Amino acid sequence: MRFVPSLSESDKEQLTALFKHHDSHSVRRRSHIILLSTDGFTIDEIVRIYQIHRDTVGTTFDRWEKDGIKGLVDGSRSGRPPKLSDAEADEAVELLKKDPRSIKKALAGIKEKTGQEISEWTLKRIAQSADLRWKRMRKSLKGKRDQAEFERVQEEIAILHQQEAAGEVDVYYFDESGFNLTPEVPYAWQAMGETIEIPSSRSKRLSVLGFCNKQQDFHATTVQGYVDSEIVIACFDQFCTTINKKTIAIVDNASMHTSGEFKDKLGEWEENGLTVKYLPTYSPELNLIEIVWRFIKYNWLPLSAYLSFKNLKKELQKVLDGIGSEYRITFA
Repeated sequence: MRFVPSLSESDKEQLTALFKHHDSHSVRRRSHIILLSTDGFTIDEIVRIYQIHRDTVGTTFDRWEKDGIKGLVDGSRSGRPPKLSDAEADEAVELLKKDPRSIKKALAGIKEKTGQEISEWTLKRIAQSADLRWKRMRKSLKGKRDQAEFERVQEEIAILHQQEAAGEVDVYYFDESGFNLTPEVPYAWQAMGETIEIPSSRSKRLSVLGFCNKQQDFHATTVQGYVDSEIVIACFDQFCTTINKKTIAIVDNASMHTSGEFKDKLGEWEENGLTVKYLPTYSPELNLIEIVWRFIKYNWLPLSAYLSFKNLKKELQKVLDGIGSEYRITFA
């Protein structure tokens, strides 16, 4: 099995600088390949990371063994020369970034600017070498929110977590999420030519109300059907009985959190040590429990959960009970 032997500190520093800062994506990739190899990554693992041919890794090793750093930057090439120079490849990446949904427009732009015709496969390989990946885009509410208010509350939450680390307060995030037999459709490894089919049908709804902190101390209540202020208030009343120091519960502006009945309870909870802090509107990324819901729906619930409503209740409860032990997230 072929590896690059251990590096001197000087070589490591130079390779790291090339990988992080060099203008050419090809040089950045070659430098990273050498660093990965010295860290114990096999050729097969490097091939999977960069989606390149084994020969490309072998050629990079040859360059390194023959000329060191110089060979990675401007060493002579073996085999058929690429259609695009490094500068043209970088231009191709920029064209793809301008219209990330249309590879055909990028190909047309490359031909117009360089006079070269390349295949979709070649452009995809160039994109992958530049650390671009074809993945689902995400909806955003950023344009609707007050950015100054968002940043102000973001700073306040950071201060609360500093106080939490000092043992002065506990900080929890609260939210609700619904589950039924119409599953969220996750990505999965599937055999070529085959598609994994997930059972899907109309069903009753399970609503989970949860308090979760960064350490993943998770308090969950599950009810059948939809949630209203009365149910939320009952959850907060119950949660108040579990706290033993000043505690902050961070919530969004859903109607059941801003109703008259809910706000009438704020003073009582405050007297019992629980302060409710509201997030700005259109700021779901500030509510860490949203990440928990995504992990449950896309990663932790097995496909068998969607075979029946009974299975869903059983598997969902298993996941909820295991959050913080069997099921964990590394929050930033």
